[in-house]
Amino acid sequence: MSTFCPQAVIFDMDGLLVDSEPVWQEVEDGLLTRRGYQLDPEVRSGLIGMRMADFWGEMVREYQIPEAPETLIREVTDNMVAAIPGHVDQRPGAQELLDFLHARGVPCAIASSSPMAIIQAVVESEGWHGYFKAFVSGDQVPNGKPAPDIYLEAARQLNTPAAACLSLEDSRNGARAAAAAGTVCYAVPDLSHGHPDQFTEITPHVFASLHDVRAALAQSDCFEG
Repeated sequence: MSTFCPQAVIFDMDGLLVDSEPVWQEVEDGLLTRRGYQLDPEVRSGLIGMRMADFWGEMVREYQIPEAPETLIREVTDNMVAAIPGHVDQRPGAQELLDFLHARGVPCAIASSSPMAIIQAVVESEGWHGYFKAFVSGDQVPNGKPAPDIYLEAARQLNTPAAACLSLEDSRNGARAAAAAGTVCYAVPDLSHGHPDQFTEITPHVFASLHDVRAALAQSDCFEG
């Protein structure tokens, strides 16, 4: 599919490496329901992929919630960390792709809009610490996705030019961030909130699963010899 040979790979996490979006929605629904609000799926869809400060800042404005976004973020983070070990599963092909890259010595990072506590909970739950050289949260950069900051910081921590990095994303906001950073973006849409044809204006590289990403990399000449 491509002659591009990545020197490093940067992964989004939620909806890409792990099937966490249904759990996120349940936790977010619960928070709003407890306060007498009902989540509008269209409002949420436009915010998927954004970091918590931006997501909940917009939700507070949209629903006129009389609480600070920071209060809601703490509640959601605590509930997500508690839910991850028993309710969040890997996306198809995630382990196989990580094993493929690890065996070939390709440095990898996670660049997630989620708080670091949630990144660490997922990595701990899946036993993935040995697969990644860096973890970057949206809270650690000036601007969240769809701005390029998080991918630029991940590339910096991997000591690799952004243009030499492959990024993997499931959301439009994330794919925009990856493309804006100058990485080569492979989109693996999470069909719970997006469709493949929604990515064509962002990247020509759209895959049905991480199994297909691994197969494409294996068929290239990048990792031979």
